[in-house]
Amino acid sequence: MQQFKYSKVLTIAGSDSGGGAGIQADIKTISALGCYGSTAITAITVQNTIGVKSIHDVPIEIVRDQILAVMDDIKPDAIKIGMIHTPELASMIYSTLKKYSEIPIILDPVMVATSGDKLIKDETIELLKTKLFHLANLVTPNLDEAEILTKFKIQTTTDMIDAAIAILETGCDAVLIKGGHLRGNKLFDVYFDKNNHHIFESERIETNNVHGTGCSLSSAIASFIALGHQLPGAIQNARNYIHSAIENGKDVKTGEGNGPLNHFFNPQKLIKNELV
Repeated sequence: MQQFKYSKVLTIAGSDSGGGAGIQADIKTISALGCYGSTAITAITVQNTIGVKSIHDVPIEIVRDQILAVMDDIKPDAIKIGMIHTPELASMIYSTLKKYSEIPIILDPVMVATSGDKLIKDETIELLKTKLFHLANLVTPNLDEAEILTKFKIQTTTDMIDAAIAILETGCDAVLIKGGHLRGNKLFDVYFDKNNHHIFESERIETNNVHGTGCSLSSAIASFIALGHQLPGAIQNARNYIHSAIENGKDVKTGEGNGPLNHFFNPQKLIKNELV
């Protein structure tokens, strides 16, 4: 009998009790794109569509053992890293993952929730820049996170380019700055690596249902990497998926605040017919 294997993605991130972001959004995205998702939960957040009420740390040794359990057995094809809120956690993840340099890492430096709530300790930021960014094949900050990382205001696509160059100099292989918070009818994401750069463009969809967009995008990129796509193509495919997930969930009422995407809008049809 012929054996089949899934393309596998490990997500290292926090849990969102509201189900729209974090580990829950990651697993939905990874599954929707036909990959097998495994997890290492870094924290349990008490939140809903309105905001974050509290954060409970998972003991560092338990986070480490989750990662090692997956690495020793399932052996992911790509890794997505999300919420890392303490310096001790950042240091442990760095020391654990540097042994697996052959596995591509997509790092989403989660610092601020859609509601505006801060999700990271200040002293963790420098460890991200000096350690974990050096392991990352791609770092995917939004505008708020890029401003924190670079310490300057970002108001235009030119500012985004300057910020991308500054973040690239921290040691990551590539950076994608997500421009969803800029005003206008168009959305622009700025990509830079050591040899190339590209500005991705799409139409803005008017909706409040964008909770978990960043988590879902980074997980989608990791999924397409696991499926064998090269980085620029993986980003474009992931952006197409997210755009359709927003479009297909824009009018759905879930909670009283920022609602989630529609991760299961039939992405397999999109993948087969449109994505390359």
